[in-house]
Formats: sequence, C-alpha cells, structure tokens
Amino acid sequence: MIPIEAYSLTKRFSELTAVDTLNLNIKAGELFGFIGPNGAGKTTTLQMLCGQIPPTSGTSTVMGINTASDPISVKAVIGIVPELEYPPSFLSVEEYLYFAASVRRLPQNGNVDKWIEFFGLEDKRTTLCMSLSKGQKKKVTLSAALLHEPRVLFMDEPFLDLDPLIQRKLKSWLLDFAKGGGTVFLSTHILELAEKLCTRVGIIDKGKLVAAGSIEELRNSAGENLEEIFVRLVSS
Repeated sequence: MIPIEAYSLTKRFSELTAVDTLNLNIKAGELFGFIGPNGAGKTTTLQMLCGQIPPTSGTSTVMGINTASDPISVKAVIGIVPELEYPPSFLSVEEYLYFAASVRRLPQNGNVDKWIEFFGLEDKRTTLCMSLSKGQKKKVTLSAALLHEPRVLFMDEPFLDLDPLIQRKLKSWLLDFAKGGGTVFLSTHILELAEKLCTRVGIIDKGKLVAAGSIEELRNSAGENLEEIFVRLVSS
C-alpha cells in the first residue's frame, strides 16, 4: 500500500484554479518536501490530502482511504500539524492533550507524558494555553498530532516559532520516523531545510507540480542546488 497518492487532483475556487491536475506518489519511509511560493497551492493540496476539503476533480488516497468519500477515516490514521493553528486558549496544556487523547480513544494517558517531556513542557503542564509563547503553543500542537503515533504525518511549516534546540530534536525524530517506515508530507518555505532533511521534494507553482524527485536527481538534471532550481522554475 502506498501511503499517499493523488491522481489529477484539482481544486477550483470560482475562476481560480488553486491546484491543477496534481499527481503524487509518496511511499512509506519517505520524507517528502512540498515547496513553492506563496499562493502556489501548497496549503490547498495539503487540505485535500487530509480530507479537510473535497477536490473539484481527481482523487487522492491516504493509506488506501479515499480522502473525499471517507475523510473521517483519513483523519483517524494521520497526524496533522497546520501552520497557523493554536490550542484552545482556556485549556491548560495537559487538559488539551488529555482531551486530544480521549478524542482518539487512546488508553490511559495516551502518550501525553511522553510528548510533554519530548518538547520540554513539563513546567507548563497546568499553564493555560493562552499564556504560552508562540513556540510553546507550537509544541503543544505538535504533541497533539503525535499522540496516537500515526504512520503518516502532514506538516505545514512545523519548525515555525520553534527554538533551535527543539528544531534539531524534531528533525532527528522525523528522520528516525521515516527510517522506521513512517511517511512525512512536509510543506515548507525553507529551502535549506528541505534540501537537508527530505528524501524527495516536489515544487509547485501556480497550482502545477513543475518538478519532483530526490535532491540528487534534481541536481543531476539541472546542475544546481535546490534554491537555484526553485528560483529558475518559479520565475519562468
């Protein structure tokens, strides 16, 4: 089973074609970087793959589940880290994570302690989320996405607002996760991050996938680094 597949995936908003006949095939063990300029269609693609919005045409599946016809089942097997979404203001860190664990029907404490420790939130357990810094809120959001130990992760700028030490720790964890057969769909603007972390990347511009392959494949075909390839493709 291929964890993430898309065939001619298209999304139109009135006269705007946000995503145009996108084809993707992302295998287990891949850390796939999805990059493109603002407004290129990255977030819309991620939302369709996560079952949050239906496509205008085309299909996509995650772990063999059709994302349009069975979005609830899709959401049950994936972890999602949106770029700009924070935990509820009037819940404490542990209250929110216990709630997230209960929604997932996880036993006992649902790995809450594990991820609180991983992200260094021990002294913030009983702090209301409204009182946290942006970076701390991001840690809580990441923790909630990882509680149920999904095999497929969709992450939109997951390193945004995180301090360098946690960034390094999360990168190491993601690499181990992929080596263990997990699949990561990583949407990012940080080209250096994609070049160092991802096993394969896709470049989207004006809703179309204009390039896809491993970093080595893209370099061999163009003789450039990822930044130069990106600038050339989206400027043409």
